[in-house]
Amino acid sequence: MKKSWSLLFILVTSFYSVGSWAQPKMVPIAKAWSKNSVNANILRHNSIVTHKDLQYVGYYDNDGYVVLAKRNRGSSRWEIRKTEYKGNVNDAHNSISIMVDGDGYLHMSWDHHGNSLNYCRSEEPGSLELSRNMSMTGSKETNVTYPEFYRLPGGDLLFLYRDGTSGRGNLMMNHYDIRTKLWTQRQDAFINGEGMRNAYWQLCTDVAGTIHLSWVWRETGDVATNHDMAYAKSIDEGRTWLKSTGEVYNLPITMDNADYAYRIPQGHELINTTSMCADAQGHPYIATYFRPQGTEVPQYFLIFHTGVQWETQQISRRTTPFTLKGGGTKRIPISRPRIVVHDRGSRDQAYMLFRDIERGDRVSVAMCKNLKKQKWRFKDLTDFAVGMWEPSYDTELWKTMKELHIYVQKVGQGDGEKIEEMAPQQVFVIEWKPENVE
Repeated sequence: MKKSWSLLFILVTSFYSVGSWAQPKMVPIAKAWSKNSVNANILRHNSIVTHKDLQYVGYYDNDGYVVLAKRNRGSSRWEIRKTEYKGNVNDAHNSISIMVDGDGYLHMSWDHHGNSLNYCRSEEPGSLELSRNMSMTGSKETNVTYPEFYRLPGGDLLFLYRDGTSGRGNLMMNHYDIRTKLWTQRQDAFINGEGMRNAYWQLCTDVAGTIHLSWVWRETGDVATNHDMAYAKSIDEGRTWLKSTGEVYNLPITMDNADYAYRIPQGHELINTTSMCADAQGHPYIATYFRPQGTEVPQYFLIFHTGVQWETQQISRRTTPFTLKGGGTKRIPISRPRIVVHDRGSRDQAYMLFRDIERGDRVSVAMCKNLKKQKWRFKDLTDFAVGMWEPSYDTELWKTMKELHIYVQKVGQGDGEKIEEMAPQQVFVIEWKPENVE
């Protein structure tokens, strides 16, 4: 007899022969739009976020309305509010991103793929009541794609987005001051495609407040033209930018003056828009995938800086080949990865969330208990397939509690922005706290 989604359980068998692992917990919220990956792709910064004891989740319902849910952390009871705002859910780019500032106000941006900015925030701290749709700075807000929020250590926010189109776009950065409650433009096209290409980026902040930014270049709208992994950092909240050597960039950053962490040619199945993190010493780690030279199979890789130099580790040992070409959201047999690093004294442990057809399209994690030894093991966090799901997690809860709260929903995705007929599927939050493994 076929089991319902609400009764599916988590596989908790350990992939280590020693050590203990906390059992993942799956907390349901409601059913949501699932005909493509707009609710469950890696573009979301964030899908789920915690401030103090309140956790928030955003998603589109089956009618395309933005829905917000809120709970007290640790509770299984959600307060759910269907908002007045809608999105073009047929385009998987048009995802919802949320963040809470240091004063407890929820900020939200949604429904973008080369259109005018959609942005609002809560009327009061802790509230699901939203303001009107408003501008941020009024400058270059008519051709917005990939909206992302990041919270700085003092509670201010950064907002990143692309101004332009695939193959011809520039990276923008706005700053929100919680004291004045105003947005200002911090950087205008500081990573610049020069009208010939664009950067697809990933960003993180470390415990000292340093901003780490990495990106691949794309020459046209065709994903096959992705190439190289570049890097920059800022120690003054995005005002000035440095190379990994400490050399100050002369802005804007272009293909010619960029600092490269790893060179990857076009046509090597290099994916764009993945993830990065940093350890307690401020060393950056970038997770991505591409096809190594002389092989046919794309593999997951970790590109990281030791404090002295850039190094690269292969994480996976996949056997299934595939190619990336064309435009739009692709139907790909693996997801883009999310990486987090946990300091364990003299060693760093790393956890990479992903989905792979070779593991039955489940929510999976690759774990390395000591990055110096480069030994990765794998575990499934669900015993059911999640379709074309990609990982997003509660970044702020990970920073404070080292718990992974992951947005999970089975979703479809046709190749090149096509939808896949699928009934609304249950949204879950998987709660998982990795335990130390000796």
